[in-house]
Amino acid sequence: MYGKLYSACLYGIDGVLIEVEVDLSSGIPQVNLVGLPDSAVREAVERVRSAIKNCGYTFPLQRVTINLAPADLRKTGSAFDLAIALGLLAASEQIRLPEEEHLLILGELSLDGTLRPVPGVLAMVDLAMKQGFTSVLLPKDNAPEAMLLDGIHVYGLRHLQELDPEGFTDKKGIQAPLHLSSLSHLQIHHDHPVTVEEPVLFPPPTEDYSDVLGQQHVKRALTIAAAGMHNIVLIGPPGTGKTMLIRRLPTILPPLSQEEALEVTKIYSSAGKLKGSGGDLMSTRPFRSPHHTISGAGLIGGGSIPRPGEVSLAHHGVLFLDELPEFSRGVLEVLRQPLEERVVSISRSRASFTFPARFLLAASLNPCPCGFFAAEPPLPPCTCSPARIAQYREKISGPLLDRIDMHVEVPRPANWQSDVQPLSSAEMRVAIERAEAIQLNRYRNYTFTRNSELSGRMLRKFAPLDAAASRLLEASFETLGLSMRAHDRIIKLARTIADLEGSDRIISAHIAEAIQYRQLDRRRVETV
Repeated sequence: MYGKLYSACLYGIDGVLIEVEVDLSSGIPQVNLVGLPDSAVREAVERVRSAIKNCGYTFPLQRVTINLAPADLRKTGSAFDLAIALGLLAASEQIRLPEEEHLLILGELSLDGTLRPVPGVLAMVDLAMKQGFTSVLLPKDNAPEAMLLDGIHVYGLRHLQELDPEGFTDKKGIQAPLHLSSLSHLQIHHDHPVTVEEPVLFPPPTEDYSDVLGQQHVKRALTIAAAGMHNIVLIGPPGTGKTMLIRRLPTILPPLSQEEALEVTKIYSSAGKLKGSGGDLMSTRPFRSPHHTISGAGLIGGGSIPRPGEVSLAHHGVLFLDELPEFSRGVLEVLRQPLEERVVSISRSRASFTFPARFLLAASLNPCPCGFFAAEPPLPPCTCSPARIAQYREKISGPLLDRIDMHVEVPRPANWQSDVQPLSSAEMRVAIERAEAIQLNRYRNYTFTRNSELSGRMLRKFAPLDAAASRLLEASFETLGLSMRAHDRIIKLARTIADLEGSDRIISAHIAEAIQYRQLDRRRVETV
């Protein structure tokens, strides 16, 4: 007997449709699972065997061949368990699957037949819809996630026996078809959504920029960075509030759009970070802050079958690298491609993977190992030797710093006691949302949405300079010895500054302020 069902697996962050073929033939009882399965897939045979027996069915005592097609694609994960089990039951005529529905089957089985959730359901169900599937059968815990997509019937199971509590034959012993309509108490309709709690991946921020006294120029820089999604690094001695300021960035970022929310939720689903969460798209922008001991693969993604790294988990959000020089130079250098191209490309012998990586890089660093280089009293003097300072700064290459739009100094705050009405996150967010609306309208016919994404011809089209601004930028280009990349990033910054002021034109004042945020370029010239 032969049967074929459809399941899916993850390949990177995308779903791939897999045909699960089951063939029963005469011979010595044995099970052959073919189709490039990994260890988790090969072990599915034992999970399925026990689940079938413990649910009152009979595991076929025949020669069993299970093929996962296409055969040249490496299969990973445990999402095939339920499809294999139903394929075996259908091929051995213990059940008859419905012919009226084009069904995708996902789920991991425990030994007693309980269904366990699997990662990446959103990506796999999205693929099924594009391939013309009408229904999906999966673990009940994954059902709210699958319901995020309209246009497909979702059936959730907690246990294999819930398919039909009285068995799959009628009272006369005649085989009856399994109609999914018999699962009416399990079927989930968009008209009557299941009641669930919203996932708390990023709890509502309790911090506010009103907590930070003084540092008005840094708040201004962070407003510009958030408005145009510009990369920023804060430089200053210990205890001046660099980390405190950056950790409040999520409080001023606008919420995700519907399209952005779907992309971010899909990434987190593929990474297995939505298990047990509720049925709603993520609305809060991600904020990722990895430890400085992270590896290059952990930062940009990797593995034999690559999974998304921190730069992809920060997609449409913030990647915060605290104490930037403490990260190894090799790890930092892998950021070059995602900062420039906003995607991560990872190649393996069998395939190439591309992960999205549109994020705002926010970093902090001390000017030297002790942190007090060039500090003014009452801060203590620097105790680092020139060689140690040079070694410390060499961890951050020039090309990497060139890709960071804003270099802002954070000195020890002065007269902070007089700041009785500090700038709040709500006030900053009003200006940011206004600038965002201007950008969305300006770029409505293009694939990009923020000023930081402008380049080449688009930069010249949307960020023209008047004569005075052009002369000022040209003079600074020669005086500071800027690279062409830094030259373009100054124009992008000026475009965002103009948007915050509601100006269509970029004038010399906007260019002058943008140049002030290239502190490391200016410091290099002063050192020379």
